[in-house]
Amino acid sequence: MNVPVSLFARPHLAPDGDPRAYLEIARMAERAGMHSILFGEHLVVGRDTSRYPYGPWIHHPDTAWYDPLITMAAVSAVTTRLRLSTGVVLAPLRPGLVLAKEVATLDVMSGGRVELGVGTGWQSEEYVGTGLAWRDRQRRFDEVIETCRTAWGDQPFAVSVDGQRVEDLTALPRPVQPRIPIYYGVKADEANAERIARLGDGWTPVGLGPDELRAGVARLAAAYERAGRDPASLVVRVSLPASHDRDGRVDPSRAFEHAEAYRQAGATSMMVSFAQRLSSLGEAEDIVFGAMAAARRAGLAP
Repeated sequence: MNVPVSLFARPHLAPDGDPRAYLEIARMAERAGMHSILFGEHLVVGRDTSRYPYGPWIHHPDTAWYDPLITMAAVSAVTTRLRLSTGVVLAPLRPGLVLAKEVATLDVMSGGRVELGVGTGWQSEEYVGTGLAWRDRQRRFDEVIETCRTAWGDQPFAVSVDGQRVEDLTALPRPVQPRIPIYYGVKADEANAERIARLGDGWTPVGLGPDELRAGVARLAAAYERAGRDPASLVVRVSLPASHDRDGRVDPSRAFEHAEAYRQAGATSMMVSFAQRLSSLGEAEDIVFGAMAAARRAGLAP
């Protein structure tokens, strides 16, 4: 079964912290046959990382978090097929029309290769630091995504922001893709399931085992049916557990040892991520090509 395989390019993946290494790593991912490369986002990182909800915070305070959309633009210039994704961009921190313009521009410049993973984040500091209220993040989240969907559609259009309606607007360029895929990095509770069925195209959870994934997929499938959408169209992008050897080093040959359990639970797309600062581009190449070899042995990639 052909399951798309992607690389989550964590900030420490670049050898010596050199961001230009991402460009070569992206070229490696494309040559290896990967579906996409993903970049995460933090505007700032506060002192207290104990609130991180997915286990220990593994990033050193000196880690540089590059803007994901600008990084994706750079990657698009050195690749031709590799899809460009966020995992995730903190959508409520941007005005909806700003995010819509950035993503539409990137989609046009890349020839229609953008996917958008979206979330709200877990740090109140990022909201307070940009003049936004942490308690208002969910309302803003919906408003931003709704604005993007509207701005990418028929022209002219109208939007309502903070209770104010603005009409007769035009936003060009429009994306190359008829519909930019939006994958929600949220818990699959009832409210979020309805949200994904209304505005999104898939789910990109973090840190779930197969049983939790199966339950979330069932909830999302029911929400899709209620919304009149085909549950078979739901994309479920799962980050596989990182695999390491006895010395704690990355072991790409084991990257997909849990893949079948996740596929049976409803995963339709899988990404690999490695919690290790790499020492060289040669090591990165071994990991990228080794992971894809493991995916093929698992019967997931051609």
